[in-house]
Amino acid sequence: MADSTSQSSPTCDVDGTCYCPLTGIINTLSRKYAMQLISIIGAHESMRFAEIEAHLSKASTSTISKRLSEFENAGIVTRTQYDEIPPRVEYALTEEGYAVRERLEPLLEWAATRSDTIVQ
Repeated sequence: MADSTSQSSPTCDVDGTCYCPLTGIINTLSRKYAMQLISIIGAHESMRFAEIEAHLSKASTSTISKRLSEFENAGIVTRTQYDEIPPRVEYALTEEGYAVRERLEPLLEWAATRSDTIVQ
């Protein structure tokens, strides 16, 4: 019989409310085009906004911009603005972003094999 004291317990408040540690990242990754953006940016060293848009032709400019801002705030993406004319901005995954991408890859590979059986 396993010792119950060795099992990890969920994070709980004093009032007994417990939280899943995945909640924050799941909320971030479940937004429209989030996983695709991580994969696209991760496949390149860095990308300009127009390059990202070209890969997500069905996504609106505002949605892409919003996701990138959310990712920057979450520490998944860096935004580098160069003092040039015309202005140049590039996006790249952070170390944390690459860790997320690495963990997403098996899920995306599995989903690709199941796409014909999953109703969209």
